[in-house]
Amino acid sequence: MMERENSNRSRRITLRLTEKEYAKIESQFKASTCRKLSDYIRRHIFSRPITSTYRNQSLDDLMEETVVLSSELRSIGNNVNQIARKVNTLKMIPEFKTQLFLFDLERKALSNKLEAINSHTQKISEQWLQS
Repeated sequence: MMERENSNRSRRITLRLTEKEYAKIESQFKASTCRKLSDYIRRHIFSRPITSTYRNQSLDDLMEETVVLSSELRSIGNNVNQIARKVNTLKMIPEFKTQLFLFDLERKALSNKLEAINSHTQKISEQWLQS
């Protein structure tokens, strides 16, 4: 159905805008769910509904920080699992002590990252409560 509509579009409109006008239209277009600028302008001209998105910068920041922390936690968890597997297969005591030492280092790193998540979440909560 979309192809049929497009095939009937043989007329062009040329419109000149100032940089400021174009920047305004472009920012509104980028905030919409339209895939093409022409679709956005067509909807606007013919008064069709335009769905806009709303970006909450504090949520964006939280998501970005959470993605980084989650990635680090996955790495640490992977290291802890590898050490645990190694500990379960050990037969020699000196190697066992080394693995326990490495395990303790990873456990501390995990604890520090969990504290960072808690601290970051607390800061965001305080900011939201002040809004």
